[in-house]
Amino acid sequence: MSRVVAGAAGGMTLANVPGTATRPTTDRVKEALFSRLESYDVIHDAVVLDLFAGSGALGAECASRGAARVELVELAEKAAAVCRRNAEMINSVLRRAVVQVHRTGAEGYLARLQEGRHYNLVLIDPPYPLAEDKLAEILALLEPFLAEGSVVVVERSSRSPEPCWPAGLECFSGRKYGETQLWFAEPVLSQHE
Repeated sequence: MSRVVAGAAGGMTLANVPGTATRPTTDRVKEALFSRLESYDVIHDAVVLDLFAGSGALGAECASRGAARVELVELAEKAAAVCRRNAEMINSVLRRAVVQVHRTGAEGYLARLQEGRHYNLVLIDPPYPLAEDKLAEILALLEPFLAEGSVVVVERSSRSPEPCWPAGLECFSGRKYGETQLWFAEPVLSQHE
């Protein structure tokens, strides 16, 4: 059972994806992640992209904590249906449509984005078996859509290597929590000068 930790919807129980095809972020990792993001002051009024959203729990947490807009991207039908249920619940609590669900793959979603669209926070939690070159491709597609001062968080297995960052993204921190590794990156400043 997954819960929203804090904010307007704090304490609410979220629907989980049935079966073992998705791997929810543990409460310990989620609390550590959001403590860190709060310290970076990157959530409030942010435009958030949650790729490989699973149940949408991370995006729901962002919405509860004051994000302006949250886009949940999930390809699997069962998971996308759970995302829609959780989005409806969060939007109902917030009394506005903050969370939106897109049933599509990460690459397809990024390839169709319009120029001028920018995200302040991007959460990428792909299935652990996703090949490193596929992750590198997604990061490269994402790069043009990052706002100045944005943060990209990649969640991987602690046995996975550090992601291969594109030239415009720079890793500034990594943290291991048992079987989970979080990588934090930001746009390279010279791109925005």
